[in-house]
Amino acid sequence: MSTSTSAGTSAGTLPIPAHPAPVIRAEYERTLEPFTALPVARALPWPQRLWQQGWLRKTLILAVLACLWEIVARVQDNDLLLPGFLATAQAFAEGIGNGELLSKAGISMSVLLQGYAGGIVLAFVLTTLAVSTELGRDVLDTLTSMFNPLPAIALLPLALLWFGLGSRSLVFVLVHSVLWPLALNTYAGFRGVPATLRMAGRNYGLRGLRYVLLILVPAALPAILSGLKIGWAFAWRTLIAAELVFGASSGKGGLGWYIFQNRNELYTDRVFAGLAMVILIGLLVENLVFRTLERVTVRRWGMQH
Repeated sequence: MSTSTSAGTSAGTLPIPAHPAPVIRAEYERTLEPFTALPVARALPWPQRLWQQGWLRKTLILAVLACLWEIVARVQDNDLLLPGFLATAQAFAEGIGNGELLSKAGISMSVLLQGYAGGIVLAFVLTTLAVSTELGRDVLDTLTSMFNPLPAIALLPLALLWFGLGSRSLVFVLVHSVLWPLALNTYAGFRGVPATLRMAGRNYGLRGLRYVLLILVPAALPAILSGLKIGWAFAWRTLIAAELVFGASSGKGGLGWYIFQNRNELYTDRVFAGLAMVILIGLLVENLVFRTLERVTVRRWGMQH
């Protein structure tokens, strides 16, 4: 009995041979050196490190433009037509020192912020209605088709007629210049929100204003920021152009009036100083406000590179 069992077992199964331990070939053995013994990679030379700084490259571009300006002015040799960079810098420093340029810039910025804020509020209301109802969409499409091609400065005579000589006329013109480009960019950003995010918001029961604020605005923030920058540029240009007329009519005004007044008195260096102040404010707003806002939002969230 036991004999047949052992025979059947030996006949039905095969013995599993024992595998010997693999032999490691000597040429494949590597002795790792300590990490501290490895040579440390040399840092980039200091000129390359400096060149990687964006602010330095932009400063160099401005310096080259200033040198070209001074060379052309010296060749022209007519301060009434084209004062040099040094003369303009001196007039700019005098305007800052006596506070005239700063006061004019403060007047312009206060009016600009009022019109800019009003345009943002109205654009948000229109785009919220456009994404919520079909009637709101039709209203936004019709109004933008009508008023977006209309230059804001063309409304200044009507604004003076309706609101009189005061800052309200300028605010009205600025609202028009900000409202339509911002509304178009915001609405385009809302329409580009993926359907998955839209359905997620609906599934969580978000409706109306909460749906716009919690779903559409964060997803469309790159387009909204682009609209804000475009609206700012339009408003700033419109304000300076309007002050050239509005300031001359009322006897007061901001930077536009400063430029207009000094042009009448043939102080060309002060005219260029006023223009330099306009440019400087534009650079500060672009690099300090909008760049910081992009860095802490869309770039931090990985929505923009």
